[in-house]
Amino acid sequence: MSAMPRGWTMLLRASLLCMLSGASLLVHAGDAAQLLKARHLALGGVLAGNPFNRPLYLQASEAKGTLEGEIYARVEQPFAVVGPALQGIDNWCDILILHLNVKSCRNASSEGGSVLSLSVGRKFDQPLADAYAFSFRYQVVASTPEYLQLQLTAAEGPLDTRRYRIVLEVVGLDARRSFLHLSYSYAFGVAARMAMQGYLATAGRDKVGFSIVGRNAQGQPVHVGSTLGVVERNTMRYYLAIEAYLGTLSAPAPDRLEQRLNAWYAAVERYPLQLHDLERGEYLEMKHREIQRQQAVVAQ
Repeated sequence: MSAMPRGWTMLLRASLLCMLSGASLLVHAGDAAQLLKARHLALGGVLAGNPFNRPLYLQASEAKGTLEGEIYARVEQPFAVVGPALQGIDNWCDILILHLNVKSCRNASSEGGSVLSLSVGRKFDQPLADAYAFSFRYQVVASTPEYLQLQLTAAEGPLDTRRYRIVLEVVGLDARRSFLHLSYSYAFGVAARMAMQGYLATAGRDKVGFSIVGRNAQGQPVHVGSTLGVVERNTMRYYLAIEAYLGTLSAPAPDRLEQRLNAWYAAVERYPLQLHDLERGEYLEMKHREIQRQQAVVAQ
């Protein structure tokens, strides 16, 4: 039997450490950094050539009443820039508000801990009273000169959804590149499943995800649908918000918001089959109103 490639050996060793600890969050930051670097090596071929035309890998899964989407992506920015930019809790409102379903975001931290208060709603302008309120606990799990891991968790959501969890980890690869892993997951019950089925039978019936699950009679790709397609689309929207935020850090502070909004919209429009929902003017007008409303609340 031939020797196992070094990247896979590192991945296996780090994965074993994760299993022995019971959860990746308990692994020492040094081991977690090596695991993410090993994952970068293992995904080398996929990152080099894929339908996204960028060094990115996306997958979604459903198991035991939990949906999860994951993205791995190489970022052409050094960790010295990416790590600090993604660590501040206030920065996360600047990131999350780009998502068209996020209607407001504010830092609601107190002595009880760091919390982001989010309102999540429809893909059009709506009163905050009609949106769903979330309280995400913000926690930096690990922070070193080459590795960052943080998580946002919410115990409950609408329609019998629960255990929302966004985990972001980033590791430095070299002096100019970083590697990022984003995980987005939540658990659901009967009410949420019925609501999802209703959506997939109506407004979401023609929506698809990114994974190719087959070919039609004409040889064209058939993309994943159903709940996995929903999770893939939403995970990608969150990742593109992170990317848009990072991509505008070098702009003058007064120009960053407008550049971020336009960058996010341009990014989603690279995948119109999956992500087109609004015209540029509609999106920008909606976000300007939402952000002005958010700023007014913070100023009170």
